[in-house]
Amino acid sequence: MNTLTDAWSWLTTSAHWQGQDGIGVRLGQHLYLTAVCLLISCLIALPVALLLGHLGRGGALAVNISNVGRAVPTFAVLVLLLLTPVGRWGEGPTVVALVLFAVPPLLTNAYVGMREVDRDVVRAARGMGMTGRQLLLQVEVPLALPLIITGVRIAAVQLVATATIAALAGGGGLGRIITAGFNLASTPQVVAGAVLVAAFALVVEGVFEAAQRFAPRRFGLRVAEATA
Repeated sequence: MNTLTDAWSWLTTSAHWQGQDGIGVRLGQHLYLTAVCLLISCLIALPVALLLGHLGRGGALAVNISNVGRAVPTFAVLVLLLLTPVGRWGEGPTVVALVLFAVPPLLTNAYVGMREVDRDVVRAARGMGMTGRQLLLQVEVPLALPLIITGVRIAAVQLVATATIAALAGGGGLGRIITAGFNLASTPQVVAGAVLVAAFALVVEGVFEAAQRFAPRRFGLRVAEATA
């Protein structure tokens, strides 16, 4: 109990929120790293998943290949990358390791969402003369959006939790608070850093949960209008 009290005292000390090593700066670094890795992961995984889901072929193979990344520890990937020329690119190894970690849930959920779109609706849209592009963008993607957002939410929360490894490669983020706590043998600081990461992950989860509740209503209306 004393540890939790001391951790709360550490968090509420104004000096720990200021300066280059303060919580505010570390939180901004963590948010930036998470956002960059999530954006890159989405740009890689979503186009592939949406195209394969639309065509209905090759998706199972792509999903199985991407899932291999789940079996490899992100920390191990980071260490290996640090030993290669990529290790000279600043936070390049961290970004690559985190992107590889985030791709599987994005690819899997987007592909499954596309394949679970009601085939009757798809056939009706085709019967109306929609092109493949119109069918993809106006019917399939909006109907698959809840599962797509689920994949993005899972990837985002995982990235928030895993981005702490950036500190091990000399990067920024909330992980620096935890590693500094270990170096100083300060258990309250380690606990405080862990609490900050957990709280950040919960906030991200809440934001995407709200988006997931909003998306079906908004895009459901668009699909109804498109196929009416």
